[in-house]
Amino acid sequence: MPNQIEEFNAYRSKMNDKLLADNNKIIKRIFNLDTNAFAPGALDVKTKELLGLVASAVLRCDDCVKYHLESSHSVGASKEEVMETLSIATLVGGTIVVPHLRRAYEYWEALEEQENE
Repeated sequence: MPNQIEEFNAYRSKMNDKLLADNNKIIKRIFNLDTNAFAPGALDVKTKELLGLVASAVLRCDDCVKYHLESSHSVGASKEEVMETLSIATLVGGTIVVPHLRRAYEYWEALEEQENE
């Protein structure tokens, strides 16, 4: 069975490299702004990642949800914190978010399994 985490990260990395290689100033600035927005500030990184997860789920961006799940996992978010965050996203976004909630749960399980290997 293919590893969905590895596949997602390989594709994301490959395409980001291609996008940035085109040397489009606006795209490079957006990537830079995104990186800097999630740096520690008045809010800690974990809080910012969980906020990004809410926004991503409400906007129904599965790639964004995966990215923020992985980032949240890497900064020590617990399953309980992630599920509470996703419950707020589902409340705000409505039932149309439920399919994304399912995929998010599945991806979180994969992150936990990878951690335990």
